[in-house]
Amino acid sequence: MRLGVLDIGSNTGHLLVVDAHGGAAPLPASFHKEPLRLAEHLDDQGVVGQAGVDALVEFTAQAMRVAEERGCAETLAFATSAVRDAVNSETVLRTVLDRTGVRLQVLSGEDEARLTFLAVRRWFGWSAGRLAVFDIGGGSLEIAGGADEAPDAAWSLPLGAARLARTHFGSLPDAGALRDLRRDLRAEIAQNAGNLLRGGRPDRAAATSKTFRSLARICGAAPAGDGPLVRRVLRLETLRERLDELTTMEADDLAGLPGVSPGRAHQIVPGALVAEACMDVFDLAELEICPWALREGVILERLDLMPHIGVG
Repeated sequence: MRLGVLDIGSNTGHLLVVDAHGGAAPLPASFHKEPLRLAEHLDDQGVVGQAGVDALVEFTAQAMRVAEERGCAETLAFATSAVRDAVNSETVLRTVLDRTGVRLQVLSGEDEARLTFLAVRRWFGWSAGRLAVFDIGGGSLEIAGGADEAPDAAWSLPLGAARLARTHFGSLPDAGALRDLRRDLRAEIAQNAGNLLRGGRPDRAAATSKTFRSLARICGAAPAGDGPLVRRVLRLETLRERLDELTTMEADDLAGLPGVSPGRAHQIVPGALVAEACMDVFDLAELEICPWALREGVILERLDLMPHIGVG
């Protein structure tokens, strides 16, 4: 069965087309994406501006045409934190529906964390033991942990890389501002840390998302071209060493780093600070990068609800 997943994220709109059936890993068949930067289209009152709405409508219509051309029997369409947190969220969703016919499902932060955890669990399997998962998106940070396929704890915090870039990095912050931000990030993450640790320390800690992949690449992990099966890790010691350098670099220099796209260069430092804070709060020396994340979790849950699907 060919499935499409339309993911309207805070940074980017993604369409992932996969060939899938129960008991097998979803096989990517096609991929289409556009930078939407919805988190950066939010004004000071939390309203998505008209330019952001128009970009969302245009991409949604385009993605559905691609899904139809690729032969998708079904396309699962959802939006995450930028739309979820917008003051005019209902207006945005109604505009998309009226102009494209697509009804976007808005995932809660807890569902984002839960579905990402499912994908990471399936990727690593039961041998991972008790698992902790961290996902830095554009608008939010998701954290989940547990020993089963459903996490014992799953929650979301408004600590996405694009959000922090907009609120704290209009210019290069000085040492005092960075110190204050580091303190504030740790305090907010630590507030609910006991939810994850109550069941015991994780046997494996994993990270997903473009931000974590970019940070791992900056810190020496293998490039994407080496394939998804290569083990990649982000080590706290190396991240700290690179952070001292990253916080003094201009956007053009950041964009020249391996694994960093020009459109996300301004998000690298805030994302690195969130990653460092997560590893400090949960006392983790390293995070293993998982190539599966939210979109794969959505597909896997859909397949779990359709046990009759067979090969072909």
